[in-house]
Amino acid sequence: MHCDCFGRRPAETVVASFRQVGAQLFYAVAILLIPPRKGHTMLGISDPTVGGGNTGADTLDRPVEAEPEAVTTNGNGAAAEAGTRAPATGFEGTESITAPPLPIRPVPPIIVRKRLVRGRYRSASEGWLLTLRVDVDGHRPTRRISGDFFTVSGSTTAYFGSFAVHSPTVTTTATQVRVEGLGTFTWAAGAPKIRLTIARASLFEPPKPGTLEFLTTSNTAGASYYCPFESGFFRTVSYEQDSVAGAVPFLAYNTGSLPQPDGSPARVLSVPGAFAEAGIELLTTGGTNVIPVSDAGANAKWSDAELHAAMVNHFSAFTNAPRWQVWMLVATSHDGGYRGIMFDYGDAFQRQGAAVFHDAIGGTDAATQRSQLRTYVHELGHAFNLLHSWQKNLANPPAPLGPNGGLGDLSWMNYDWKYQQSASGPGGAAAYWAAFPFEFTENELAHLRHGFYRNVVMGANAFGTGAADVDPDLFDEPLVDNSGLALELRSPKPGFAYGEPVVVELKLAGTELRGRATHGYLHPNDDLVSIAVQQPSGRTVLYRPMLRHCVDEDRAVQVGVDKPALYESAYIGFGADGFLFEAPGTYRLRATYIAGDGSRVLSPVLRVRVRPPASRADEAAAELLLGDEQGQLLALLGSDASQLGKGVSAIDTLLDTFPDHPLAVYGRLVKGVNQQRDFKELTGDKTLRIREANGIEAASLLGQVAEASIADEDGVDNVTLNLAMRTQAKAEAKSGHPDQARDVLRQLVRTFENKNLNPLVLEGIRQQARETLDAIEGEIEE
Repeated sequence: MHCDCFGRRPAETVVASFRQVGAQLFYAVAILLIPPRKGHTMLGISDPTVGGGNTGADTLDRPVEAEPEAVTTNGNGAAAEAGTRAPATGFEGTESITAPPLPIRPVPPIIVRKRLVRGRYRSASEGWLLTLRVDVDGHRPTRRISGDFFTVSGSTTAYFGSFAVHSPTVTTTATQVRVEGLGTFTWAAGAPKIRLTIARASLFEPPKPGTLEFLTTSNTAGASYYCPFESGFFRTVSYEQDSVAGAVPFLAYNTGSLPQPDGSPARVLSVPGAFAEAGIELLTTGGTNVIPVSDAGANAKWSDAELHAAMVNHFSAFTNAPRWQVWMLVATSHDGGYRGIMFDYGDAFQRQGAAVFHDAIGGTDAATQRSQLRTYVHELGHAFNLLHSWQKNLANPPAPLGPNGGLGDLSWMNYDWKYQQSASGPGGAAAYWAAFPFEFTENELAHLRHGFYRNVVMGANAFGTGAADVDPDLFDEPLVDNSGLALELRSPKPGFAYGEPVVVELKLAGTELRGRATHGYLHPNDDLVSIAVQQPSGRTVLYRPMLRHCVDEDRAVQVGVDKPALYESAYIGFGADGFLFEAPGTYRLRATYIAGDGSRVLSPVLRVRVRPPASRADEAAAELLLGDEQGQLLALLGSDASQLGKGVSAIDTLLDTFPDHPLAVYGRLVKGVNQQRDFKELTGDKTLRIREANGIEAASLLGQVAEASIADEDGVDNVTLNLAMRTQAKAEAKSGHPDQARDVLRQLVRTFENKNLNPLVLEGIRQQARETLDAIEGEIEE
């Protein structure tokens, strides 16, 4: 057959060409018609005929990812080698004048992408509910699987236990992924070996279910579970955020706005996005509730007591049970100047909330937005039971510390100013941001994704080790100490009465004439000082504050000739785990301080004696201070929270029944400090109520505290007396008595001049008195 003058091809050549084009159109249309899965971003799929790739959408936080697997086809859709041509033939019975056949372009391989085997699976069988997490593929896989079992009885579900396989054997073929290994369990498992098999699926198919099998050590089959795919995320948490008026919540930061380390992709990162990259879904509950603060007046600062009241009011509407739910309060400012705190209160409220303070972190420039992102993620990380980078050895179970005792961790959970790759290397905020990839560390990822249920879910196990036994070896003397610093714990009294609040004083001194640079955070609430307490029973526990202050700001000091020592006082009698000094007897205390270069400076052991009650009156008075609600009031120096009403009533009974008892001074201190301040209470329905200060009552109560403490050694310690008298002066000014306020401050200075204190300590007290007077004078002028 001849080609005619218009260039027509032989018929079979035309048919082959149509087949080729038809095959290409089929794959193109099929790709276009496959809808994305609901709630997920569909991956860009390469068109094999043009060699395209992903569409450019960020894949780091997508729960569905893919890897290529090539299949080669010919124009008929059958497998063939690349470059195969269809033969050109003539029609039967005609003279064949063979024209050179036009070449048929080979069809490039069709790239059939497979879903990654990764995410959360769920199995429901009679009596059991299983949540399974598979982490062997995708972005930063930890090469683990883990799961939680729940018992189901009627309409109730209860947690049973958790398991994990930390070092499995992973076998991947073209058709399936198999994971095998020996599990770690929270119970004595009869069949501890685990085998998981999941068929591989293309992107055109939904994810395949898995089959989880348990085997004995002799490979006898145990139970097996059919586990359909549930989510690309390992865990899902409900995330609620409220903000007070004037505090603008953070939205997102473009990580490419400022220089960042090589290999860290530039992306727009929100708080949920940061957790999504770790495989954790923060499911927002809607828009941020804005709480008006017009009634707060000039005092827009929040105290620990007000934040505690807001937290207990918020969670009072929920059942007392662990749940995947976290709350963030965006407030204006903290009266201590902190950037953020984590609520570490007991029962169901433990690790379920955090607060950040806009006045300390707010701003619109790139550096400030970057810091805001880190602060939000940092505080929420605590809610997942992630400790600061230098505290991981105090976790339960303990985790290994990173470089330089954890200070070298490039993590959301480190402070930028505290970053120190090595004791002699570069450190500080500039070095941190130059190297930080906006990620959690590997062991933090393993905890977030595979930590046992009660160690991660909000409202379950305590933050860190808590009241569980802490290894005393963690507080052993270092073999070598070249820190140039010395830490000392002191007791302000030779002994404490039964029920008396236990206060300790901390002193950090330099041991070198040339001085030593460090930071000035000495209070255990700031998480750079830890205090271990060995109780009379021999049990060693760690003091944990109710509210943890994240001191995300450098407070550099030089301890040397000009400033030979730093001092702090801390009430450690009650914390997140309740009272630590309930029983009479001798307690052994030891503290450790994390210095600016990462050195761990240990104090000598301090022995503290709690005396038994000498009379029935002593016992009755003490019992009125030893309730949990009273302990919270002592730690917060008072509160208006309605949930602490029984504690307030008990303190009132103490003052009414035993007004002359030495313990009554602590009741007056708590009530006096609380009455001196306006109290903001954020109710459960997001209404902000303001109770105005009662200066007259506060001045009277605190005046009695000062009188008892100056005249009798059974009063409060020196640091608390200083606080009480300065607060009394403020109360006098608020009640319209500025002259009395000045008199109180003059008496404060005279009182401590008569105590033969260190001249530098005395000068610090004078400076505090001057600052208090300046603040009072400023308010009078306004």
